Amino acid sequence: MGFPGTWMTESESVVYRVVPKCACSTIGQIMFYSDHGTFFDGDIHDAKAGLHKWALDHSQEPITRNVQNNSSYSFTCVRNPYTRILSSFFDKICGIQRNGKRYRGNLVPLLIQKYGIEVGGDDGKQEFDQIASFRRFLLFTRDTIRWRRPMDPDIHWSGMSGHVSTFIANGGKYDKIIWTESFNEGMREVLDAIETPHAIDLAEIPRFNESEGHGPKRAHPVEDYFDDLSMHLVYEIYKRDFNLFKYDFENPGNKMPVGEIDLDEVHAKLGD
Repeated sequence: MGFPGTWMTESESVVYRVVPKCACSTIGQIMFYSDHGTFFDGDIHDAKAGLHKWALDHSQEPITRNVQNNSSYSFTCVRNPYTRILSSFFDKICGIQRNGKRYRGNLVPLLIQKYGIEVGGDDGKQEFDQIASFRRFLLFTRDTIRWRRPMDPDIHWSGMSGHVSTFIANGGKYDKIIWTESFNEGMREVLDAIETPHAIDLAEIPRFNESEGHGPKRAHPVEDYFDDLSMHLVYEIYKRDFNLFKYDFENPGNKMPVGEIDLDEVHAKLGD
């Protein structure tokens, strides 16, 4: 399997396991800047040079060698499951992607037909019942993850634990897992632990939210989207994420973690 979703600076100062919808655009740009003193011009996911990525053939040997020897500081970043799945819905389901098209072609028409989901107009301005449609999307998400129908689960709403685990299962070891909700503090710890060709001032780093503007704005507080049934569905889907990364299942309105991540526990439970 190797190390899918793994990025590494060309200087090999740091290794990062991407978890979609968890500040990956900003982290990638920070890594790129730390080597080159400038940001990548465009979406960092499109970069084919200047950053080692497992998806690039020439990067697989140096990533494998580094990770299996634990040669560099390795980290990942996670996010509250409630806000992450909401973000996936508004970006990937309701939004128009940067190529001007709907995400994954016929996915949205399938959701409209089979699940009764509304997404608004192609300009993202048409009003629709966001709460009802989101709760129907949760049913679809559960179906893809639990029964792999009507399609395999997408990386943007599959559990964070699954992404994090592939790195461990193939010989990697995390030095740090940071939270999106306290990003600067966590990223500061990462940067303080490594040496980079170019210094990073986190106070001056813009947030590279590449999905911003793809879809309609969220019209309600987070907690309004989750009734008892939808909370049950979210816990059914993301139980390991809540437990391992210390998020509050009982209160969707509390995006902050409620405890410290135990790296030994993460490695033990996700390394099987």
